[in-house]
Order: sequence, then structure tokens, then C-alpha cells
Amino acid sequence: MNPVVRIYHNARCSKSRAACALAREQGYELEVVEYLKSPPSRSELAELVRKLGVPASAIVRKGEDIYKSDYQGRQLDEDQWLDALATHPILIERPIVVRGARAVVARPPERVLELLGD
Repeated sequence: MNPVVRIYHNARCSKSRAACALAREQGYELEVVEYLKSPPSRSELAELVRKLGVPASAIVRKGEDIYKSDYQGRQLDEDQWLDALATHPILIERPIVVRGARAVVARPPERVLELLGD
């Protein structure tokens, strides 16, 4: 049996729904985290960016109104970005798929296959 894959998911997002479908098609059981309803803690976010291998600023959705009003043009350090993501989970890029010690932002959704092939 394939291991469980965790997906930080927004059901309103077509890319997120597609990533879920791809993982299920590959036979994976999903642990779905609806991060807008149950936001990850700051420490969970720090662990996510570590698994992604990117700075927190790389998973910020820059098209969101809260980004434009509160963060656009500001120079924030890693801790400040983690605080912003924890305070405003709408800023978290989606979907983020985690398998073991690795994670990907599944944009495009086919990126989920990078985690599932090994």
C-alpha cells in the first residue's frame, strides 16, 4: 500500500483539486488539510518551507488583496514572512503536497508526481 500524502488544499482552487485527483489516481491515500479552515501553525509553516527547500517568501500568493495592501513592496525577513503566512493563511500558495521529508507546490498539478514516483 502506498503511504499517505498530506495536501494543503483549498477546495475552491482547480489546481488543488487536480493535484488531489492525480495523487488518488496514483493510489495514494490523502490527508487533506483545508488550510483556510484549519491554518497551519507558524512552526508547521517553518517545517513546510524546509521540506520545500525554499524561503517562506516563495510560497506567498502575491495576487491576494491582503498582500497588495499590507506586504507589497516591503522587505521582510524569513521570520516576518512566516508570521505573515501564519496570520493570513490566504497568502499560502496552494496546493502544497507533502510526502515524508519532501514537499512540492503542485503548480502545475502534475508536480505532485515528482513526490509520488519514488
